[in-house]
Amino acid sequence: INSAIEGLRSSLGEDGLLAIDYTHPSAVNSNAKFYAEKKIPFVMGTTGGDREQLMKDMEEASASAVIAPNMGKQIVAMQAALEDLASKYPSAFGGYTLLTRESHQKTKADTSGTAKAVVDSLKTLSGNDEYTYDDIEMIRNDEESMDFGVKENALKGHAFHTYTLTSPDGSVEFQLKHNVSGRTVYAEGTADAVKFLSKKIKQGLGGKVYSMINVLEEGAME
Repeated sequence: INSAIEGLRSSLGEDGLLAIDYTHPSAVNSNAKFYAEKKIPFVMGTTGGDREQLMKDMEEASASAVIAPNMGKQIVAMQAALEDLASKYPSAFGGYTLLTRESHQKTKADTSGTAKAVVDSLKTLSGNDEYTYDDIEMIRNDEESMDFGVKENALKGHAFHTYTLTSPDGSVEFQLKHNVSGRTVYAEGTADAVKFLSKKIKQGLGGKVYSMINVLEEGAME
């Protein structure tokens, strides 16, 4: 494997080799360690794994990477806006109950990382510390997914999320949805992340883990 990597570096140039990782939650930590040990910059959109250990390992290794639970640029913008809202107005929805449902293709093994990130913000907004990731309802059945609104031609690749906040007396309901059919939006965001990371490395700003919010803030999305 070492000779293969060196062969790629020789043909692509020292800064020309970069990995894109969309694999399986069980491979997240080991794959990231491999890239760091081989000094291969990488963009990782794979969710799951031990995220806290992942970030610790990559920071200690001074790895050059973009790691994000979602590469969809519009969804990243929505997440950033929610995080800002939650930081400015914590408990604005105090007492409201939260219901989260997310549907993905049945080959997705873990709970959506995007759902977890959005739930973190909504928990702050509702002041609900008792709600956990285990309360997120995962749909991984074709029939249930179609009942949730997924079209048949998108069953093998989709991400449908609905978050519902309901007032204590049930008289007020807020609902947030983001539904994605296919994978084009993730491919576009991944390409943006690759260009962003490559630019950072050429500027001498590698050796750091970036997020898609960093990509968004720099206006590097096309």
